[in-house]
Amino acid sequence: MTAELTVDLDRASPRADAPFSRVCTVTELSSDDPGIGRYAGVIDRVWTIGKKLHGGTMVAGSAAAATEWLRRTAPERAEMFPIAASSDFLGAPDPGEVEYEVRTRKIGRQICLIDASLIQNGRTLVHTAFTFGHLDDTAPVYSADHAGDMPAEPDEHALGYDDDSPMGKIVHVAQGASVAIDAKWARFLAGETAEPRLRLWIRPFDGDEQDPDVAAFFAMMAADMSPPVPMNLGHFGWAPTVQLTTYLRRRPAPGWLRVIAHAREVGGRMFDEDQIVIDSTGAIIAQSRQLALIPQSR
Repeated sequence: MTAELTVDLDRASPRADAPFSRVCTVTELSSDDPGIGRYAGVIDRVWTIGKKLHGGTMVAGSAAAATEWLRRTAPERAEMFPIAASSDFLGAPDPGEVEYEVRTRKIGRQICLIDASLIQNGRTLVHTAFTFGHLDDTAPVYSADHAGDMPAEPDEHALGYDDDSPMGKIVHVAQGASVAIDAKWARFLAGETAEPRLRLWIRPFDGDEQDPDVAAFFAMMAADMSPPVPMNLGHFGWAPTVQLTTYLRRRPAPGWLRVIAHAREVGGRMFDEDQIVIDSTGAIIAQSRQLALIPQSR
């Protein structure tokens, strides 16, 4: 990174109970083009799966930069929030400093479109097209039974992602949030095979939960929180995401978020994975669909 991208770490560092706020803190940089916004940010090693930055966290950081840009350039649309994100992953950034480059595609009364690129060492590694609109804060006209028999909080079948657990040793995101997986569905943990479906619970720390914007960005991140569901079929290893689409429906209520993931088809090269995020009230907060490559180890 160049000296220009050095972030004031004291300014960017959150309280210990708000680690995700650092992902959502961006610092505006100078830009030669008034139509392009440039921001510096930091994504710490906490937000990694193994050695790789977590994809949903990179989308959330990009969303924070795009939101800052919209509020600065179109203050009359400041109440809008990213309701959809279409992300392409061109490379795997390292933990640490990143730059976001954002530009406006459309400003409308109902919908605004903003593109954001996550850049490191001069390379665009993640590109996201954001759709901004007004979050749905009304009661739904129809709502299916999303959660089924999954309780609102971790139960006796939940396995926490602590430092001694198999998941905690890999999913460092659990150092910045409370995370537990449902062992009833995660049969790979017992050396068994099962349907390609998983479910887990995740909750931000208190400081992150109390900030409405950070809590909403956290929900977007949570829509990519499930392990790759082919693990239940015996496929282990890194499953690179080819494309990820994320929807944010509303702001989450305080409490645990439930994440439920399914695959419709697991092929020889690729698989799809749908995830829904449900808050403590039972409402759908976020959704995602991704296409990813099958891990080759088995």
